[in-house]
Amino acid sequence: MDSFRFDEKYLSQIPALQVLVNLGFQYLTPAEALAARGGKAGHVLLEEILRDQLKKLNRIQHKGGSYLFSEENIQSAIQRLKNVKYDGLLKTNETVYDLLTLGVALEQSVEGDLKSFTLNYVDWRNPANNVYHVAAEFAVERTRSAETCRPDIVLFVNGIPFAVIECKSPKVEVARAVSQTIRNQRDEYIPRLFTYVQTVLAVNKNEARYGTTGTPAKFWSKWKEDVADTDLSPLLERPLPESVKASLFDLAFAELGVREEVAPYLVGRQVTEQDRTLYALCRPERLLETAWAFTVFDGGVRKIARYQQVFAIREVLARVRQTDESGKRQGGIVWHTQGSGKSLTMVMLARALALEPAIRNPRIVLVTDRVDLDKQLGNTFAACGLSPDRAESGRHLVELMSDGKAHIVTTLVHKFDKALAYRKFSDASPDIFVLVDETQRTQLGGYSARMRQMFPNACYIGFTGTPLLTREKSDVARFGGVIHTYAIDQAVADGAIVPLLYEGRMVELEQNQAAIDIWFERHTRGADRPAEGRPEEEVRARRNAQQGRAGGLHARVRHQRALPPELAGHRLQGTAGGAQQGRGAALQGISGRAGRGH
Repeated sequence: MDSFRFDEKYLSQIPALQVLVNLGFQYLTPAEALAARGGKAGHVLLEEILRDQLKKLNRIQHKGGSYLFSEENIQSAIQRLKNVKYDGLLKTNETVYDLLTLGVALEQSVEGDLKSFTLNYVDWRNPANNVYHVAAEFAVERTRSAETCRPDIVLFVNGIPFAVIECKSPKVEVARAVSQTIRNQRDEYIPRLFTYVQTVLAVNKNEARYGTTGTPAKFWSKWKEDVADTDLSPLLERPLPESVKASLFDLAFAELGVREEVAPYLVGRQVTEQDRTLYALCRPERLLETAWAFTVFDGGVRKIARYQQVFAIREVLARVRQTDESGKRQGGIVWHTQGSGKSLTMVMLARALALEPAIRNPRIVLVTDRVDLDKQLGNTFAACGLSPDRAESGRHLVELMSDGKAHIVTTLVHKFDKALAYRKFSDASPDIFVLVDETQRTQLGGYSARMRQMFPNACYIGFTGTPLLTREKSDVARFGGVIHTYAIDQAVADGAIVPLLYEGRMVELEQNQAAIDIWFERHTRGADRPAEGRPEEEVRARRNAQQGRAGGLHARVRHQRALPPELAGHRLQGTAGGAQQGRGAALQGISGRAGRGH
């Protein structure tokens, strides 16, 4: 075994396992992991662990009594998850995700009543009720082959593979680990494992990136969170059990052909970027939260939230949980720069509000100020599995809100005027959440009065990516203040958007005096002779005006010829006539802007 492979195991894989075991994951040796899946490398579920957990997690509540699911139903639930038909990686992954988050309906007879009851695979709300395992060198049989692939680390929740971590030496770029993980998802490798996986990570000691199943390489992101050393130090100082330690070093030294009786074991080492990312994303409660609340399928493409989206939504939820003496919730503004995914943030926030147990029957109104934004937002929600009702008119808006059946409504802001003109409708519920896109154009202006007239006790959450003017900042403060900020420099540093570069253009002008004299002489011939009954002052003023127009026209012509190539297609057409003068004025506007370097 070469030194590179040893570095990978000793400096990345083993430290990662140390952190994960001390976070609460039970370590499985390769032999134990294989035995837990029936000794078959083609299986990826730890079936016996899953069976035990399904029995512990699920009870049938019926007529005041609590009953166990039958053995037949437990086995049926395992088979339903195990035998999901493979229909391409992402479609199958979405089917599995629905099973994990929604559970499965099973019929069972209880006290003579045959009814359908829901069995859940994971207790999402109470992470401590689940069991967590970690396996190293998890060998999985390739599709239609006896060969195996071995992801470095696999994390399991109730025996279901939830995360795959690929480790590299600090001498190797993390991009190599990203590429290897993406390769393993291809049909000819081990896609079956990734149909269950919720999070994927690529790490070395100095860098870490994360994504989800199907994430292209360019979208793997860094997770930025202030993780205190005081949170991590206990994990690094706590020694592992001797049995776990022996197995880990067996892995490290097996391919060297040697075995040290007392292998060196680093305790109390310095905190690394790998440690911070594993703590931030893989501790059990965060691993479940990311999968359950911060994952969407957008038109069949699985997307996982970036760190700024997670923290923005968590801060919004923390704010709206609190109410004043009248029961009204405080709102505010989420300021995230353009291109950072505000639409998906709104989708995830809507889901988070719907899942929030402290809010009963939340209703969400999405407000925009342009038809194309209204359609785009509605399509985004629909593509992510939510079903918004689009208000086609002011009357329709009133009908949707008055019957209380529409849980998500999209509308244009001007429809509030038409709605109130149709009917003086008002809903005083504090569980209405008005999410406004590009809020500086709507929510902070005159239209806000109509919205508040219709929903006087609603919680207003604004989203904007446009820099706020000085006069708008005071409006923001009165509105509830800024809840979360993600500025353009942060987005550029994260690679979420590309930097905008502006190049000023200097257009050199020259004057052809001879051409001007000829043109002027032709058009002012006879203008210096006073007409009958015309005062001399009027003749002089007319001549000066004509001279000014001639000079301006010539300047525009010369200016147009000197424009950069990208504007050369705009040609000066005509010098007289109403329509032709209109075209000349349009060109003047173009030329004037180009000359100022805009």
